Amino acid sequence: MEIRSTTDEDLDVFVDTVHAAFGLFPETPVDGGGQWWSALRTDRCLLALTEDGRPVGTAAAYAFDLTLPGGALVPVSGVSSVGVLPSHRRQGVLSAVMRHQLGDLRARGEFLAVLLASEAPIYGRFGYGPATHTSRLTVPRHKAALAVPLARTGDDAPATGADNGSVEVLRRDVCGEILEEVYDRYRRAQPGALSRPHRWWALRAGQPPISPAPRYIAVHRDADGVPDGYASYSIESGTLTVDETITTDDTVFTALARFVLGHDLVSQVVFKHVPPGHPLRWQFADFRAGEVSGDTDWLWVRLLDVPGALTARGWSMDGELVLDVEDPFLGEGGRYLLTVRDGKADCVPTDRAPDLSLDVSDLGSVYLGGTAPSTLVRAGRIRVHRPAAVVLADALFRTERAPHCLHWF
Repeated sequence: MEIRSTTDEDLDVFVDTVHAAFGLFPETPVDGGGQWWSALRTDRCLLALTEDGRPVGTAAAYAFDLTLPGGALVPVSGVSSVGVLPSHRRQGVLSAVMRHQLGDLRARGEFLAVLLASEAPIYGRFGYGPATHTSRLTVPRHKAALAVPLARTGDDAPATGADNGSVEVLRRDVCGEILEEVYDRYRRAQPGALSRPHRWWALRAGQPPISPAPRYIAVHRDADGVPDGYASYSIESGTLTVDETITTDDTVFTALARFVLGHDLVSQVVFKHVPPGHPLRWQFADFRAGEVSGDTDWLWVRLLDVPGALTARGWSMDGELVLDVEDPFLGEGGRYLLTVRDGKADCVPTDRAPDLSLDVSDLGSVYLGGTAPSTLVRAGRIRVHRPAAVVLADALFRTERAPHCLHWF
């Protein structure tokens, strides 16, 4: 079997092979983009070929920036389009492709890779761990009333959550620049968020509101008229579905939520992506108004360079941990002394006794702060050598804002 990078001439073969692996048929191409594969870069795609040259496996990697705890923006590869033809499954093709790809990413100097897992059991064995989560919130229209904010910061101060801005409804096809600018500001402030390169917006690749699918956009503007948030939505059969609500300002989120919840001729509102711990449910007059469903993993993280990854993110407290990290897929392992001072980390190999032992996939799960190390200890995934280290690990990896990712790739 041969595994090689593709060229522009291989694009049709690559796309056909991916679709065949999933039992799908390619859609009719759209002029100027508009399909999910429009943003593929063939120099970052791989084809697995049999000895007689037949394509049987694929993998691709998009170039993104990932926002880490502490605000650092780092380059990551977004792994996608991973598939093996049904006729060649269980023959080691997938493992060979994934191992080849990880080697390529390391050769590029990258220390992190991310993906969205079509099936959860597959990618843990390749060293990926679920690092962000998202959920769906469904609200019947007759229960959609939001409570009046009561908290005040002083006798003459307005109630917390008071909004001095405005909401304007635009069609998706006339506000592309606004969406791109607002999303870019959002992703720079939100841990776990991925960039959406201009190439994606220009080619209309991906899911709404990037894709050409018709959508209305509720654009929030601040008191000076500057766009600072948006909600992309559609209405079908009495259900208003919000693709995404983009803002890091809780007041703006509430204003956008109030707008879609108050839409006429709608029986229910569905928010497709609500971050963990978001306050929206607490804002309803009826706490049971919102039904949470579809609570699922989203972004999976794979560390390719443990010291490089741990020193790149920010930290909220000081401390020292010795981590014994196993990487069975690549046949590697290492023991590292993590020392955090004033929000910065130093991570070096050590022969000191370990505080915690864990698989590289579990380190990926806790890396962005979305999963507490103690949760994985209780699940039997992290081995504890010094009990006090669990409390310290929770405090070190904790983040002020839960990581969240909306981008589909």
